[in-house]
Amino acid sequence: MGNTRHLISVEDLSDRDLAYMVARGVRYAQFGTAGERALADTVVGVYFGKTSTRTRTAFSSGALRLGGQIVTYGPGDLQLNTGESMADTGRVLSAMLDVLVVRTAGDEQQMRELAAPGGMSVVNAMGMREHPTQALADLTTLTRRLGGIEGLRLLYVGEGNNTCTALLLALSRFHGVYVEARTPPGHGVPADILAAARAHVERTSSRIVERHDMDDLPPDFHVVCTTRWQTTGTTKPDPNWREAFLPFRVHSGLWERSKDALFLHDLPAHRSEGVTAEVLDGPRSAAFEQAATKLHSAMAVLDWCVNGVPDGPRKGNGERPRAH
Repeated sequence: MGNTRHLISVEDLSDRDLAYMVARGVRYAQFGTAGERALADTVVGVYFGKTSTRTRTAFSSGALRLGGQIVTYGPGDLQLNTGESMADTGRVLSAMLDVLVVRTAGDEQQMRELAAPGGMSVVNAMGMREHPTQALADLTTLTRRLGGIEGLRLLYVGEGNNTCTALLLALSRFHGVYVEARTPPGHGVPADILAAARAHVERTSSRIVERHDMDDLPPDFHVVCTTRWQTTGTTKPDPNWREAFLPFRVHSGLWERSKDALFLHDLPAHRSEGVTAEVLDGPRSAAFEQAATKLHSAMAVLDWCVNGVPDGPRKGNGERPRAH
């Protein structure tokens, strides 16, 4: 497989990697996988220690559609439960798998330990700090809908959680993007993530702004997006946290000055909080298209893990076949 490629953070990707995977996801969405088996002779492990509907199904289905085989693990299946270390687990699995897609109950450092032996690509299917495959699905959705990312104006409303951090790190790589993140006080984007994203915008002429209120929103956003207030598998120490979040509920009034904006939500959504049913089920919502795009984006990630970025055009769907 050549050099082992990991996607544990968006920061693991070069600009070329990121652009390729978005374009590849768009191509899979447009043309499917007919006549192509990018994962032939490949075994993909799918280990989810937390619940998942979209991401787990997308990677499992995507691997099979690309000609790979999958081995699935639930939260109680590995000897991690009996005290085996992540490092030892990674050493064993890397001798048997080509790719491991993983969602753990811990932080991304655990994924680094799984990846340390080499020989097996590790994909972060959601960690405590980042959800990089969600960001790729979001960018793929936006590229399909809007034709590209450059010059995009996006309003993010809600917690500065793992979906938000990955999205900021990804969008900051593109030129002329304006992102305004409105996050509840005490629930903002981690300072080091903001710093990393702002380091990218210094060379891309993009801009990232974060505020902790919903006053004086600028007009003419192309996209309004949010996430579930209670991120999967997490709890908030403040029992009254919902009071701080209430002003950050997405409602139709946000479209008064951005009438044509798309709405994105990574799902699952609670229509009683976070976003109104009028918005989620309304004509500007692309949330369920976004969810379906996770399949195409997952296939792009797996293809990149196994084959990398091609040097020239492939056959079939306009790209070159995998080199064995």
